[in-house]
Amino acid sequence: MRQWLHIIVIHSKKKKSGRRKKKMESEALIHVLMVSYPGQGHINPLLRLAKFLAAKGFFVTFSTAEIVGKLMRTANNISHESVTPVGEGFLKFDFFEEGGMTDGDGDGSKMKTLSDFIAQIEHCGRQYVSRVIKEHAEAHHPISCIINNPFVPWVSDVAAEHGIPSAMLWVQSAAVFTAYYSYFHKLATFPSDVDPYVDVQLPCVVLKYNEIPNFLHPFSPYPALATVILEQFKNLSKLFCVLVDSFEELECDHINYLSKLVHIRPIGPLFKIPTATDTSDIRGDFMKRDDCIEWLNSRAAASVVYISFGSVVCPPQEQVTEIAHALLDSKISFLWVLKPPAKEFGIPPYVLPDGFLEETRGKGKVVQWSPQEEVLAHPSVACFVTHCGWNSSMEALTLGVPMLTFPAWGDQVTNAKFLVDVYGVGIKLGYGQTEKKIVSRDVVNKCLLEATEGSKAEELKQKALKWKRAAEAAVAENGSSAMNLDAFVKDIKKRGSVRVKEI
Repeated sequence: MRQWLHIIVIHSKKKKSGRRKKKMESEALIHVLMVSYPGQGHINPLLRLAKFLAAKGFFVTFSTAEIVGKLMRTANNISHESVTPVGEGFLKFDFFEEGGMTDGDGDGSKMKTLSDFIAQIEHCGRQYVSRVIKEHAEAHHPISCIINNPFVPWVSDVAAEHGIPSAMLWVQSAAVFTAYYSYFHKLATFPSDVDPYVDVQLPCVVLKYNEIPNFLHPFSPYPALATVILEQFKNLSKLFCVLVDSFEELECDHINYLSKLVHIRPIGPLFKIPTATDTSDIRGDFMKRDDCIEWLNSRAAASVVYISFGSVVCPPQEQVTEIAHALLDSKISFLWVLKPPAKEFGIPPYVLPDGFLEETRGKGKVVQWSPQEEVLAHPSVACFVTHCGWNSSMEALTLGVPMLTFPAWGDQVTNAKFLVDVYGVGIKLGYGQTEKKIVSRDVVNKCLLEATEGSKAEELKQKALKWKRAAEAAVAENGSSAMNLDAFVKDIKKRGSVRVKEI
């Protein structure tokens, strides 16, 4: 267990000044353990926070299940238990074996049910976290703080059992947090088997039955996800802080409401938080990124439609075909992230219309994965056709990119509502899984043109730029998110000092 502590000292001798070296040799850094659900949309924001904390002088261990750890190692050239200097601190990846997740051939092609998957992650994850806590305590370098994200609520339990302060990074919006909180505490009437079409009166907004996070809807095919998220709300009293990847100016009403109920700190957008050192090469992608930037450099300003439905959403073949024909008919330049459907979903590989690639050569590009932050920041991108996952929504919103909303499930349908009706940066395109509608090529074509040409496109762009400026102010020095992050860092240091003295 002393091995990685020894690595710290070696790095300090090689790379730090005399005063810094003496500090590193005389006292161990405060250790923060971060545990993520093994999903791309969960890992990305938690890893952004991990890099920030490491840069601030903490030793951060970032952990998730090995089932995605092997994907991260392949796609990003990182190593299991590798220790990387980041600013004033260090970041280590540590993946725990989850066991029994496949049929034995090791490729994950025959996953168990979602409920089994979640239960197995919890079973193995609990053992891992307990073991790591004990080992580091015995090595006299205790874990001083544990941070998890939703879908792994048991992390809060383990932390409490060992008397370790814990916090949770909520990776969805404050509005969605409000919806789950209201559902858990029965503060509002939600759709039920008896009345599945009732509107929901939340403190700051009214949501239609198909605008609530649809894991809470009786028609949801994923009730296990509602169960695991609600377990986190049962554990809120065990947390000393709830962090939200959002910012006060964007969701002031919901944040003000929630602040009376829980200790909530909006600290986003996390991907915009500046660090003293460049950490862009430390990534958690599950797939290798295709080279898109050189192609975007060849396109005119505000001429490209970017299309991506995230890491999990797999539109049906019929919908892919309609989108392809809309692109052909509109003759708009496009960058389309069309990843292969996951084997466990039982969806065959997508087939594009005959001649599609030939007819769009020079105007469009189809890739399997992209460096999305860089793509959305590129001046050639005019709008974003998105599944409305919160990471994608925040990235586009705070980079000034208008959106066509194409949600599927979960919080995506709620995010789409806010992007269109509250923030004013989107046009409704898709309907969400509850509706089960295929959007025709004519409708897609019409919306593409509306978002890229004329007065509506200009209106969307100006509102998006307003939110971009607000986001930049939030993460700048003395901005709302920057101050919340500073307060959180001070909290960890204070609690960490107490932990070290106790050991």
